[in-house]
Amino acid sequence: MNPAMIFVPFVLLASAASAEPMIYTLDPGHSQVTFHFEHAGFSITHGMFGGFEGTITIDRDDLAASSVFVSIATDRLFTGDTARDDVLLRSGQFFDLDAAPMITFLSTSVALGGSNTAMISGDLNINGVTVPVVLETELMGQTESYPLPPWSGQPAVGFVAHTVLSRTAFNLGLFAPFIADEVVVEISVEAVVLD
Repeated sequence: MNPAMIFVPFVLLASAASAEPMIYTLDPGHSQVTFHFEHAGFSITHGMFGGFEGTITIDRDDLAASSVFVSIATDRLFTGDTARDDVLLRSGQFFDLDAAPMITFLSTSVALGGSNTAMISGDLNINGVTVPVVLETELMGQTESYPLPPWSGQPAVGFVAHTVLSRTAFNLGLFAPFIADEVVVEISVEAVVLD
């Protein structure tokens, strides 16, 4: 492991006393949302969203006052099957790209858990519907000097988060429960402080 990469618990993020909150910008090349759901009891269908934008603001004096904002273009959905993606995005039976072209998440609270975990609550807007969700979040890594270009020397953090969503809650419930209503979501992000 490169010695510049220092893996630390959440509590060590607060090591700089009386520091200004740090704003980390998501690296779209290393940030993805993946999901899966049961298809009619026969298989598990997987998909992902990539290339999204957002910021993580970490208040080192009060980690619970930290915040997250993320936006994803809905048409960045990819399931590995073009015909299925066209139905999901353009048939009008699931997503409405004209009325709701973006998916957004804005945190409302951060509750610290163990040494490297937190529960991030927030408002998730998908398909024009806003639903409160909780992200079970784990700090994967943190460094004051990222070792790789193009972010060499920049402060960086990495997180993974999990949640379970209901398709029907977002008006995406066609064929439920034959096709599972529950969608299991994993979010992986890297974020850096930009000059």
